[in-house]
Amino acid sequence: MNDIRRAILWVVFGFSMVMLWDQWQVYNGQKATFFPTPATPAASGAASGAASGAVPVPSATPAAAVAAAEPAVRTAPRERIDVRTDVLELSFDTEGGSIVGSAFLKYPDRTDPSRPQRLFELSPERVYVAQTGLVGAHGPNHQTPMRFSGERVLADGAHELVLRFESDPKDGVQLVKTYRLRRGSYAIDVTHEVLNVGSAAVAPKVYLQLVRDGNKLEGESKFYSTFTGPAVYTEQGKYQKIDFDAIAKGKADFVREAKDGYVAMVQHYFASAWILPAGTPRENFVRKVGDNLYAVGMITPLAELAPGASARAQAQLFVGPQEEKVLEALAPGLELVKDYGWLTILAKPLYWLLDKLHAVLGNWGWSIVALVVLLKIAFYWLNAKAYASMAKMKSINPRIMELRERYKDNPQQMQQEMMRIYREEKVNPMGGCLPIMIQIPVFIALYWVLLSSVEMRGAPWILWIKDLSAPDPYFILPLLMTASTLLQTALNPAPPDPMQAKMMWFMPLIFSVMFFFFPSGLVLYWFTNNVLSIVQQWIINVRMGVPPKLHLPKFR
Repeated sequence: MNDIRRAILWVVFGFSMVMLWDQWQVYNGQKATFFPTPATPAASGAASGAASGAVPVPSATPAAAVAAAEPAVRTAPRERIDVRTDVLELSFDTEGGSIVGSAFLKYPDRTDPSRPQRLFELSPERVYVAQTGLVGAHGPNHQTPMRFSGERVLADGAHELVLRFESDPKDGVQLVKTYRLRRGSYAIDVTHEVLNVGSAAVAPKVYLQLVRDGNKLEGESKFYSTFTGPAVYTEQGKYQKIDFDAIAKGKADFVREAKDGYVAMVQHYFASAWILPAGTPRENFVRKVGDNLYAVGMITPLAELAPGASARAQAQLFVGPQEEKVLEALAPGLELVKDYGWLTILAKPLYWLLDKLHAVLGNWGWSIVALVVLLKIAFYWLNAKAYASMAKMKSINPRIMELRERYKDNPQQMQQEMMRIYREEKVNPMGGCLPIMIQIPVFIALYWVLLSSVEMRGAPWILWIKDLSAPDPYFILPLLMTASTLLQTALNPAPPDPMQAKMMWFMPLIFSVMFFFFPSGLVLYWFTNNVLSIVQQWIINVRMGVPPKLHLPKFR
């Protein structure tokens, strides 16, 4: 039974690690388990086509074929409009008034710290843009030339920056887009004003879409990955992630008609999202719109406009880091773009507690240590019960070993004698397993909190740890974590089965290899948990009259 207990513990540990890995790769749409195959790079033709504004326009009926925009007579030269606030740099294209570039001034790029982190981009290497317009080929859309007016830099002391893009009438319809950027905010208010300057009534529909290539993130680790792709949120369907392969195969599953929610394009740490006011009817769509180009968006109808009438559609575009408190304040469910996977119900309160600790300590590294300490205190009695059970098992282990030797040719008699000893000593061979299994979901949830939180990006801890979201540059923390894991293994008596004895040492070493490539914050969390577990196990063993003893491996 002692061997069974150890085997179950290793199965639980191994299963939890495999489950984490599987959540990274399979649950998030990756094809391979350990080394995901890079997405097919966008063809140069597709990239250049997108750069010239050739992304298709949503048709009047989303299920129908996508219609291309008609050529328009250009009244002004095409221009890139670069604007800047205290936190954002945005690039607008006067063709359609689309946002074709963005940079976050407070977040340096991971691969090139001398420049800010970018999200929107329109280049031969990457396509990621925000576009809007009127549905169909006969109204202004994101390929229609527009005239820009407004300031380009948020002035000192000013609270907001207003940008205006105005089209010429097209088929009797004129479109004016107004972007309102605010100091300190990653949310942009967008107003679409549609004017009927023709002689017949029109019933316009406004589309808002995010278009992105399906390429991997630059610099993404081969050893862990998070979800990259579109997402649709509604009260009916809640948060629905849609991977690029499902879109390409026409198997995307999401709520198509709603009066609430948002559409988003998600990646690690950063996201963009179109948000319409609650109660506004909209039709959600996702499509493959080119060679390795994908769109997610919404179409919302306006009231029928008589000649000379006008109507407005209000929307909000978020483009920024996944700061949970900011996202919660913008729209219901928007914080879900910070993806905790299937343990969100546990991860959210853990993040709340971590944030409160950071408000007191002022350092995310020490906040992680403090959070693990609090969790250990919360689970103290469960851990105490588990270690007490293990200590009792250690105390009777010599008798069990003697039974194994005596009845090695009579397994049935051996089991009966072992059960007799367990009853006499009041030992439950499973007593050390269940308390540990109860805690596993909590620590997996904390694992996802640390992996997903943009607050860890660029956050220092002590000395050589300058970025808790990056691997330890000198591998000191992973080595300490490996040593602590091996020490935990050495504190447990070696099983009599030679194969189990080898596995007890090989498995910690195998799993520890992955931690050399994990973010420092995650390794700090595991190392702290190991150290506290060792201390608690040592104290309980001494109290139980079972002096701690190191059982070193004997491989022969």
